Amino acid sequence: MIHQLQREQQLYCNLETAWKFFSSANNLSEITPKDMNFIVLTQLENDEIYEGMIIDYYVSPLLSIKMKWQTEITQVSFQKNFTDFQKKGPYKLWNHFHEFIPNEKGVLIKDTINYELPMGFLGEIAHGLFVKKKLEHIFNYRYQVLEKLFNNKK
Repeated sequence: MIHQLQREQQLYCNLETAWKFFSSANNLSEITPKDMNFIVLTQLENDEIYEGMIIDYYVSPLLSIKMKWQTEITQVSFQKNFTDFQKKGPYKLWNHFHEFIPNEKGVLIKDTINYELPMGFLGEIAHGLFVKKKLEHIFNYRYQVLEKLFNNKK
Protein backbone atom coordinates (compact mmCIF):
# COMPACT_ATOMS: atom_id res chain seq x y z
CA MET A 1 0.00 0.00 0.00
CA ILE A 2 1.31 3.44 -0.94
CA HIS A 3 1.16 6.01 1.87
CA GLN A 4 1.53 9.76 1.62
CA LEU A 5 2.99 12.28 4.04
CA GLN A 6 2.42 15.97 3.36
CA ARG A 7 3.99 18.86 5.22
CA GLU A 8 4.29 22.58 4.69
CA GLN A 9 6.10 25.37 6.48
CA GLN A 10 6.37 29.10 6.01
CA LEU A 11 9.96 30.35 5.94
CA TYR A 12 10.75 34.01 6.41
CA CYS A 13 13.53 34.20 3.85
CA ASN A 14 13.82 34.83 0.13
CA LEU A 15 13.44 32.15 -2.53
CA GLU A 16 17.16 32.07 -3.37
CA THR A 17 18.08 31.31 0.26
CA ALA A 18 15.46 28.58 0.63
CA TRP A 19 16.38 26.95 -2.68
CA LYS A 20 20.10 26.99 -1.94
CA PHE A 21 19.57 25.37 1.46
CA PHE A 22 17.15 22.61 0.41
CA SER A 23 18.76 21.74 -2.90
CA SER A 24 22.05 21.04 -1.10
CA ALA A 25 22.38 17.42 0.02
CA ASN A 26 25.08 18.60 2.41
CA ASN A 27 22.36 20.26 4.55
CA LEU A 28 20.28 17.10 4.98
CA SER A 29 22.13 15.90 8.06
CA GLU A 30 21.46 19.26 9.74
CA ILE A 31 17.68 18.79 9.50
CA THR A 32 17.65 15.05 10.33
CA PRO A 33 17.40 13.83 13.94
CA LYS A 34 20.78 12.86 15.37
CA ASP A 35 19.52 9.38 16.34
CA MET A 36 19.19 8.61 12.62
CA ASN A 37 23.01 8.78 12.24
CA PHE A 38 22.48 10.34 8.82
CA ILE A 39 25.73 10.72 6.87
CA VAL A 40 26.05 11.95 3.28
CA LEU A 41 28.64 9.70 1.60
CA THR A 42 28.74 11.35 -1.82
CA GLN A 43 31.40 14.04 -2.06
CA LEU A 44 29.62 17.02 -3.56
CA GLU A 45 32.11 19.65 -4.68
CA ASN A 46 29.57 21.55 -6.75
CA ASP A 47 26.43 21.47 -4.66
CA GLU A 48 24.06 22.48 -7.46
CA ILE A 49 21.23 20.02 -7.84
CA TYR A 50 20.55 18.50 -11.26
CA GLU A 51 18.38 15.81 -12.82
CA GLY A 52 20.14 12.46 -12.67
CA MET A 53 22.22 13.41 -9.61
CA ILE A 54 22.89 10.35 -7.44
CA ILE A 55 23.43 10.82 -3.70
CA ASP A 56 24.52 8.05 -1.32
CA TYR A 57 23.95 8.14 2.44
CA TYR A 58 24.16 6.04 5.55
CA VAL A 59 21.10 6.16 7.77
CA SER A 60 19.97 4.24 10.85
CA PRO A 61 16.18 4.29 10.64
CA LEU A 62 15.55 1.53 13.18
CA LEU A 63 17.38 0.17 16.22
CA SER A 64 20.63 1.93 15.21
CA ILE A 65 21.04 -0.51 12.30
CA LYS A 66 23.16 1.26 9.67
CA MET A 67 21.79 1.03 6.11
CA LYS A 68 22.83 2.47 2.79
CA TRP A 69 20.35 4.76 1.11
CA GLN A 70 20.71 6.03 -2.45
CA THR A 71 18.53 8.66 -4.02
CA GLU A 72 18.36 10.08 -7.51
CA ILE A 73 17.17 13.58 -8.31
CA THR A 74 14.63 12.71 -10.98
CA GLN A 75 13.20 16.17 -11.69
CA VAL A 76 14.31 19.77 -11.14
CA SER A 77 12.51 23.00 -11.94
CA PHE A 78 14.95 25.68 -10.76
CA GLN A 79 13.73 27.54 -7.67
CA LYS A 80 10.28 25.94 -8.01
CA ASN A 81 10.53 22.25 -7.14
CA PHE A 82 12.55 19.07 -7.28
CA THR A 83 12.00 15.36 -6.67
CA ASP A 84 14.26 12.84 -5.02
CA PHE A 85 13.54 9.17 -5.60
CA GLN A 86 14.99 6.27 -3.62
CA LYS A 87 16.99 3.93 -5.84
CA LYS A 88 18.25 1.77 -2.95
CA GLY A 89 17.17 1.83 0.65
CA PRO A 90 14.70 0.71 3.28
CA TYR A 91 11.51 1.48 1.33
CA LYS A 92 9.89 -0.35 -1.55
CA LEU A 93 9.00 3.15 -2.83
CA TRP A 94 10.16 6.61 -1.71
CA ASN A 95 9.33 9.60 -3.90
CA HIS A 96 9.81 13.02 -2.25
CA PHE A 97 8.54 16.11 -4.05
CA HIS A 98 9.85 19.44 -2.68
CA GLU A 99 7.98 22.61 -3.65
CA PHE A 100 8.92 26.29 -3.09
CA ILE A 101 6.16 28.90 -3.32
CA PRO A 102 7.19 32.56 -2.89
CA ASN A 103 4.72 34.76 -1.04
CA GLU A 104 4.59 38.12 0.75
CA LYS A 105 6.12 36.57 3.92
CA GLY A 106 8.95 34.72 2.18
CA VAL A 107 8.64 31.14 0.91
CA LEU A 108 6.12 28.43 1.64
CA ILE A 109 7.82 25.05 1.38
CA LYS A 110 5.74 21.95 0.72
CA ASP A 111 6.80 18.33 0.92
CA THR A 112 4.84 15.44 -0.51
CA ILE A 113 6.29 12.01 0.13
CA ASN A 114 4.77 8.93 -1.44
CA TYR A 115 6.19 5.82 0.16
CA GLU A 116 5.60 2.10 0.40
CA LEU A 117 7.15 -0.42 2.72
CA PRO A 118 8.54 -3.79 1.65
CA MET A 119 7.23 -7.16 2.87
CA GLY A 120 3.52 -6.72 2.08
CA PHE A 121 1.24 -7.08 5.08
CA LEU A 122 4.23 -7.28 7.48
CA GLY A 123 5.34 -3.89 6.18
CA GLU A 124 1.83 -2.57 6.79
CA ILE A 125 1.93 -3.83 10.37
CA ALA A 126 5.31 -2.15 10.84
CA HIS A 127 3.87 1.05 9.35
CA GLY A 128 1.07 1.08 11.90
CA LEU A 129 3.30 0.19 14.83
CA PHE A 130 6.27 2.50 14.28
CA VAL A 131 7.19 3.62 10.74
CA LYS A 132 4.48 6.29 10.45
CA LYS A 133 5.42 7.65 13.91
CA LYS A 134 9.11 7.65 12.99
CA LEU A 135 8.46 9.64 9.80
CA GLU A 136 6.33 12.12 11.73
CA HIS A 137 9.14 12.45 14.30
CA ILE A 138 11.68 13.12 11.52
CA PHE A 139 9.55 15.83 9.91
CA ASN A 140 8.62 17.37 13.28
CA TYR A 141 12.33 17.60 14.10
CA ARG A 142 12.96 19.14 10.71
CA TYR A 143 10.21 21.70 11.31
CA GLN A 144 11.80 22.77 14.61
CA VAL A 145 15.28 23.08 13.10
CA LEU A 146 13.95 25.14 10.18
CA GLU A 147 12.09 27.41 12.59
CA LYS A 148 15.38 28.12 14.37
CA LEU A 149 17.35 28.57 11.15
CA PHE A 150 14.89 30.71 9.18
CA ASN A 151 12.22 32.06 11.50
CA ASN A 152 14.07 32.95 14.66
CA LYS A 153 13.01 36.50 15.39
CA LYS A 154 15.77 38.27 17.28
